[in-house]
Amino acid sequence: MALPLDEGLTPPEHRLAMPVQSLRDWPGGARVLASHHGTNLARLFVFGMTGIITALGTYGMYQVISPVNVTWLQAVFAALFALTFTWISFACASAILGFFLLLTGWHRTPVLAAADQMGRNALLMPIYNEDPARVFATLERMVRDLAERGAVAHFALFILSDTRKDDAAAREETAFADLRQRIGGLLPVYYRRRSVNHHRKAGNIADFVTRWGGAFDHMVVLDADSDMTAETLTTLARAMAADATAGIIQSLPHLRNQWTPYARMTQFAGRVYGPVVAAGLASWHGRDGNYWGHNAIIRVAAFAEAAGLPELHGRKPFGGHVLSHDFIEAALMRRAGWAVYMLPDLLGSYEETPPSLLDLAVRDRRWAQGNLQHMKIVGAKGLHWISRVHLIQGIMSYLASPLWLMLLLAGLTLAMVARYTEPNYFPDGFSLFPAWPVFDPVLALRLLIITGIVLYLPKLLGVILAWRDPDLRRGCGGGMGLLRSVAGETVLSMVLSPIMMLIQTRFVLDVVMGRDSGWNAQNRESREAPLSAFVKPHALHMAAGLAFAVLALLISWQTLLWFLPIISGLVGAPLLSWWTARVAAGVQLYDSNVFRTPDEAQAARPARSHGHE
Repeated sequence: MALPLDEGLTPPEHRLAMPVQSLRDWPGGARVLASHHGTNLARLFVFGMTGIITALGTYGMYQVISPVNVTWLQAVFAALFALTFTWISFACASAILGFFLLLTGWHRTPVLAAADQMGRNALLMPIYNEDPARVFATLERMVRDLAERGAVAHFALFILSDTRKDDAAAREETAFADLRQRIGGLLPVYYRRRSVNHHRKAGNIADFVTRWGGAFDHMVVLDADSDMTAETLTTLARAMAADATAGIIQSLPHLRNQWTPYARMTQFAGRVYGPVVAAGLASWHGRDGNYWGHNAIIRVAAFAEAAGLPELHGRKPFGGHVLSHDFIEAALMRRAGWAVYMLPDLLGSYEETPPSLLDLAVRDRRWAQGNLQHMKIVGAKGLHWISRVHLIQGIMSYLASPLWLMLLLAGLTLAMVARYTEPNYFPDGFSLFPAWPVFDPVLALRLLIITGIVLYLPKLLGVILAWRDPDLRRGCGGGMGLLRSVAGETVLSMVLSPIMMLIQTRFVLDVVMGRDSGWNAQNRESREAPLSAFVKPHALHMAAGLAFAVLALLISWQTLLWFLPIISGLVGAPLLSWWTARVAAGVQLYDSNVFRTPDEAQAARPARSHGHE
């Protein structure tokens, strides 16, 4: 059904009630949705495999740290190891499942309604102090793609601004007038700027739903860096129209359009390793899945009925409005009986990654606070147990870093005690034989190998599938380009990981100490800066790296060698952060056939001179 064009900035209101949901009260349990037999088997495999791998790893650690007279420090070390090992085991088990599903040709084929029955769909573009030229150019491409497909009659575009700066808002309005002049004849195009950005992005979407949601069957929520093809948009709309119990259908966005080494490494990893993980997630999530806040289609009436977010009790950062709203909205919709699931095989859904490590940190600070808020929500009444698992995963995605740091410090402390403390061979109590300190280097090496396998197996499985896919292999620069990129990503991620460990640990401490993140606009453009500009932000990381080096050397030079990847990453943090933020270096990697992906936007390729200071 065609949507009427309107000459105003916004259409006539068609209101929907969106009641605030209670986290403390729910009249019944999580409403039952028919679970596919395969979903139950997938869950049994993933959780069972996680338990088996964790048990084997923890038992191996118990053997290594000496079962004779285990000290409290050894017990703490083993407990930290078990927690961190469970985290990587869960990811590994999910990837193994995804690998076998993709290897055997499994994919989720949605039932689609007829093209003329896809309903009325709103494309929502929430923006907050963004570059309107960049965002609106993408929207124009999407609209023209819909027009070429003959689907514009079923869509309307809403630009929902929360921009606070008047000069930026003026640029938005000018850019909107130009955009509407170019594509306003193809479909309805609207612009609204809120005077008060209550509840940030979640409030922005809720404002649309309550004011205009009644005019639409579905809404596709975008981010400022989102891009989706017409085929993807119409497939989502037709799938939603054909599935009466679907509340949210999530696509799998691929990363593209950035040219710094950090961004290109992330884009490559997502394209090659991501499908394996996504296939596993989609399988055991089933219809009790999650929502990532963008590049997904949502049934508007269901969202209004079930997803009104409450204020969290207490002071910020744990209290106040919900920051990571997407997980909570998915959990609330699933509680109300609506299905939430992902179509991982649906191509044509894209987003961008932050161009540098420091830009990622700015975004990650807010995400850390939002995910740690889930501690106050995970026990909410009526949630499906899989929804609680999603919330725990969000919490652990940030707690994993301080746990890893504590594990490293506990290990160094144990080694220091063993190095400088005279052992007590005859502890209290009668014994015919001395209690010899036990440390078997063979067992320790075996445990290290097992840990490495669990950590890197998902990547290996992704590479195997990429190698088997001629189009993907060719898009990654051929077999040699794929291998070069895997080697480069492995090394870079190894040395960057300890930096992110300390960054995220700092964020967790900030939240625990009551420091609110605020809401800063995200940088999406590559910005060149001299090496000196990266020294101050990474000063603590360098100091930590030197401290690790001194402690390791006090134990033995062998310990120093074991810690070398961590130490080199931390001590070299300014240099690594500077180099991975340079567009010129990214272009050189591309020219060297490293970190290429099939999703390259070749027209956006910068000139080689672009990145030079």
